[in-house]
Amino acid sequence: MRAFKHQSFKRFWFGALVSNSGTWLQNLTIPYVLLEITNEASWVGLAAFATLFPVMILGPIAGNFADRFDRRVVLMVGQTAAALAAGLLYFAYRSGVRDPGAIVALAALSGVIGGFTLPTWQSFIPTLVPNEDLASAISLNSLQFNVSRALGPAVGGALIAVVGPGAAFGINALSFGAVLLALFFIKATTTTTTRQRHPIIKGFVESIHYVRGQPGIMAAIGIASVVAFLGYPIVSFVVVFAKQVYELEPWALGVLTALLGTGSILAVPIVSGVFGDLSRASVTRVSLPLYGVAVIIFGSSKSPIQGAFGLLAAGMAFLTLVATSNTATQSIVADRIRGRVMATRIMTFTGSYPTGALIQTRLSDVIGPRAVVTTAGALVLLIGLVVAAVPRLVVHLDDPPDLS
Repeated sequence: MRAFKHQSFKRFWFGALVSNSGTWLQNLTIPYVLLEITNEASWVGLAAFATLFPVMILGPIAGNFADRFDRRVVLMVGQTAAALAAGLLYFAYRSGVRDPGAIVALAALSGVIGGFTLPTWQSFIPTLVPNEDLASAISLNSLQFNVSRALGPAVGGALIAVVGPGAAFGINALSFGAVLLALFFIKATTTTTTRQRHPIIKGFVESIHYVRGQPGIMAAIGIASVVAFLGYPIVSFVVVFAKQVYELEPWALGVLTALLGTGSILAVPIVSGVFGDLSRASVTRVSLPLYGVAVIIFGSSKSPIQGAFGLLAAGMAFLTLVATSNTATQSIVADRIRGRVMATRIMTFTGSYPTGALIQTRLSDVIGPRAVVTTAGALVLLIGLVVAAVPRLVVHLDDPPDLS
């Protein structure tokens, strides 16, 4: 909790909690609407692809922005644009738009805006606290993200059941006001440092060379990519299982989706050091095979009870893996290149997840969701067992900071 001593971080944390809860509310509502309209899982995967793949494409530009301009200003502009995009989706749906292509296109617009701001968001956190409180700030930021991942869908499921999807889209548009208010009251002097101008392509190539020279960051990005491509598509499959396997009502869908965030909250003590100073390599070697097992439990389920246990366990393992890889990257990287390296990390994750979701949901329409998700979990388990058996693959996750 040490990072909460710093007023700027505390304000940003609570504003982000409200805003991200609205985003997760929309992330539940879009696949629900698409599945209601088409009854095809591939449209759910396409929406995930459209929302996150632009983040990968725009990574070089976004990383350059994070290192070149004041991060607070970039976030204020980006969050304002995101609020307008969310409002456009709300008005389109309320006006009777039910074409799945149009809904995916509006989701893609939000993805483009997110692509410009996500590296800045990740790079902004370390500017709000001194270096000795960085681990606390990263852990609390992960907690915020996953509390919102539990709260948003839970509220979303109830809203869909009671008043319909339109209200969920509207609340998301309004939720951006919380983070904008927080950014307004954060003093600009706390986030303004000397910026250097970097040509976009040259700057991106420099970040690639830098990452290749840092085996700890390479290992962190590799682990996150495996998790994103094979395991994380279960986020898209929750709505598919709820409708096609369990045949549940919208409120129950919200509860199931919220369990992923709830499981992540339960894992926060592990990554924040409550149980001692665990090495990042050790945490990864244990968590990766367990993540595979959790995905298998969910994928093989025929009842929502078994699925719920699988989602809860998957949320715990996911947070542990992603927070550990993020902490490794943030702890090792030199601040002069932080924005571009975080953009590179985000590009690999946001390229891996939507691609995995697109492939897996398409296969789901052919061979069924249970077979697809169970197979993906088995592959994660196999890779996790290899990592556990060969410690040198992840030992550099504990490398010291680059002070150059």
